[in-house]
Amino acid sequence: MSVFALVHGSMHGSWCWRDLIPELEARGHRAVGPDLPCEDVSAGPEDYAECVEAALDGSQDVILVGHSRGGRTLPLLAARRPARAMIFLCCVPTGIGEISAEAFADMVTPEYREARTAQRADGARRMQADSARSVFYHDCPPEVAAWAADSLRWQGERRLVEALPLKTWPDAPLQVILARHDRAVRFEWALREARRWLGGREPLLLDGDHSPFLSRPAELAELLVGCANGNVVATSAPSR
Repeated sequence: MSVFALVHGSMHGSWCWRDLIPELEARGHRAVGPDLPCEDVSAGPEDYAECVEAALDGSQDVILVGHSRGGRTLPLLAARRPARAMIFLCCVPTGIGEISAEAFADMVTPEYREARTAQRADGARRMQADSARSVFYHDCPPEVAAWAADSLRWQGERRLVEALPLKTWPDAPLQVILARHDRAVRFEWALREARRWLGGREPLLLDGDHSPFLSRPAELAELLVGCANGNVVATSAPSR
């Protein structure tokens, strides 16, 4: 049995794993997917990592899964505790340095950049439900897309862009899972970067949208279990 630590992306929460966790459990594994402190604008990368560590409660044989900008938390977790693998879901590793506005603009699609958002007085943001249904959940059943879009949380920006408190990339095998029809992460950029991080190997691909844990949970579970069984690449941070 493996333990999957599920790290949700920007504006999401533990709710987004509701269909994936039963699929992993049905295949003989355990998964934890805690709510991360995204609504706290003062929370930084270490706060997110500590939240996941608390949910793991000393578990061993852990596979780290980071969705979208949740992938930024994986290297910090892998540096703090043993991890069998890091799996980047609908994202790719971005190194340990700060992410500039220009670099981020190259990572995302025009649909994401043009999505309607609301801003809280303290600077936290949340995508409007109509945009979220189109950008994040267009491959989900309509009732699932509506529920998920209405469940989005406020998101502070600090942990999404600042440098990680690491000197080197952690020594843990990795894999990348991309969605072919992703309207949030720009597929051409992600595919190029995934190949670079995987030493020229191809990432794993799914059809569908940015949220396969809701649109294709059984298919995603099969890929994750395959990673648990060794479909990962032992690699270090690539050179530019």
